[in-house]
Amino acid sequence: MAKEVRQLDRVIIRFAGDSGDGMQLTGDRFTQESAAFGNDLVTLPNFPAEIRAPQGTIPGVSSFQVHFADHDILTAGDAPDVLVAMNPAALKANLGDLPKGCTIIVDTHDFTKRNLDKAGYDANPLDTLDDAGSQLAEFNVQPVDLTGMTVASVAEYGLSRKDAARAKNMFALGLLSWMYGRPTDTTVEFLSKKFAKAPAIRDANITAFKTGWNYGETTEAFAVQYEVKPATMPAGTYRNITGNLALSYGLIAAGVRSGLPVFLGSYPITPASDILHELSKHKSFGVTTLQAEDEIAGVGAAIGASFAGHLGVTTTSGPGVALKGEAIGLAVMTELPLIVVNVQRGGPSTGLPTKTEQSDLLQAMFGRNGEAPVPIIAPSSPGDCFTAAVEAARIAITYRTPVMLLSDGYLANGSEPWAIPTVDDLPLINPNFTTTETLNGDTFEPYSRDPDTLARPWAIPGTPGLEHRIGGLEKDGTTGSGNISYDPANHDHMVRTRQAKIDAIANSLPPLEVDDPSGQAKVLALGWGSTYGPIGAGVRRVRKAGHHVAHLHLRHLNPFPNDLGDILTRYDKVLVPEMNLGQLSLLLRAKYLVDIVGYNQVRGLPLKAADLAQAISDLVAQTNNTTVDLTATPKEEN
Repeated sequence: MAKEVRQLDRVIIRFAGDSGDGMQLTGDRFTQESAAFGNDLVTLPNFPAEIRAPQGTIPGVSSFQVHFADHDILTAGDAPDVLVAMNPAALKANLGDLPKGCTIIVDTHDFTKRNLDKAGYDANPLDTLDDAGSQLAEFNVQPVDLTGMTVASVAEYGLSRKDAARAKNMFALGLLSWMYGRPTDTTVEFLSKKFAKAPAIRDANITAFKTGWNYGETTEAFAVQYEVKPATMPAGTYRNITGNLALSYGLIAAGVRSGLPVFLGSYPITPASDILHELSKHKSFGVTTLQAEDEIAGVGAAIGASFAGHLGVTTTSGPGVALKGEAIGLAVMTELPLIVVNVQRGGPSTGLPTKTEQSDLLQAMFGRNGEAPVPIIAPSSPGDCFTAAVEAARIAITYRTPVMLLSDGYLANGSEPWAIPTVDDLPLINPNFTTTETLNGDTFEPYSRDPDTLARPWAIPGTPGLEHRIGGLEKDGTTGSGNISYDPANHDHMVRTRQAKIDAIANSLPPLEVDDPSGQAKVLALGWGSTYGPIGAGVRRVRKAGHHVAHLHLRHLNPFPNDLGDILTRYDKVLVPEMNLGQLSLLLRAKYLVDIVGYNQVRGLPLKAADLAQAISDLVAQTNNTTVDLTATPKEEN
């Protein structure tokens, strides 16, 4: 039968189920289908920290949210338009996030008394859908026996009932792919390759996927199919990419553009481990990876690689940075290039290993003994992790310093379309090694300084005539000899010189670009890291309501760009949203004596665009002595 097709400009879908239900794979496949179709998209995977949480319980719920649209979007969305719930726990865990009118597709098969008890239900909520007081009355609930139909559709392949039921996620994917007109070839090809060595499982998953599609096409339960047209994007070749993958590619590109072999010394830790996994695949680009026995060994090996003339990198999350602190101080003292990637997660201690946070900025700034300044940069989106990695390498190599690169779990695991750059468009990075030829007969002084960057020479060990001392003890910098020195005046000189070297990085940074189209804004929304999307979406909504607000996002957090102070003085109020208790606010207040207004949440989840829009509008209303009505604006294009 012919079904109605409705046009939509954007949709947010959340797949939720037990951590063994394959929700991450389902969401990833729907994302790849949407990317192939040409939509703009942003994703938010969300999974439990336990390797295998108790089955059917709320702590064991895993979800994947994908926001796709026919226009430029900035976030994974505040709340889903469609929830696919594979069991009672998935329904209950996500019910509080759902707006009125949301479509809920529920797998009825697992709504047994045992599973209802695990999820904390006294009665089956699906039994009272038509009752006036039903908690699901305000939603469009579609009960579907996903598991039962899946098992029936794959019966011919001789799988056990347990193995057959595992394909229910592909049935759900097929149904949603039909609902939103997603291309199916990419998923069929993926399944064919993934299960090539297990033909029965391969065929069962493909059949379940196609059966889900056909169910949507033929059932009367779903009378409408939706169409979200491709987005208009700047010309280029695109691929969908996660932050960790983009960061890995950025490190490889930095090695190519600097001519240096890349060495990664790392210890596995959530959510940074994927960088180690990815870089281990690229030996052909001169990448060497070492899975060390612990965090300290990983960074020590990376420093040793830098001493030998490689681009040393170490990857970790906040707890690992704590362990690496002494070695990072060694890299400060020896003045060797080093990239320290911190994919931030909820803390302190083990904290929330699979959740996102921005709470390591002060650790990056001050988390070492003594005066040990380190440059800090932060990417703003999954694709921007590539550019940030290249920039981190530029600074580390040019200024002979360790660099902290602050990503976070939202960027690392989230994805978006990424325009693949041309290699020749990437900046060249000159290691400028000292050789006997470059000395031109002069005496080698390992702690002499480049007059522009204040960087000391980088000499490869074993080069005749370039022997020098290196280590964690203070060096004689007044003569440049690098001999160990306990002289008080020399120590003061070296402390100030190392700080001046980091400060000098600001001279190489381009002017900041403030998004203030009208030039009439009195309020500036200022952010860093993964808050870029939510802040930008909130700013858009306030502007749609007819009010003026400026937006500025920082990549370089130490040193701050030279023009930041002047920009801050242009605005009556500066709002700084962060996923911490105000760490950037503290630094800005200390340096620029500006009365920052903080907006702070530490929930292990990205900030919500609607909440930020309200916070921005409240500050605009207060500053301009007016009212801001956001309810009259269209649904935010976040």
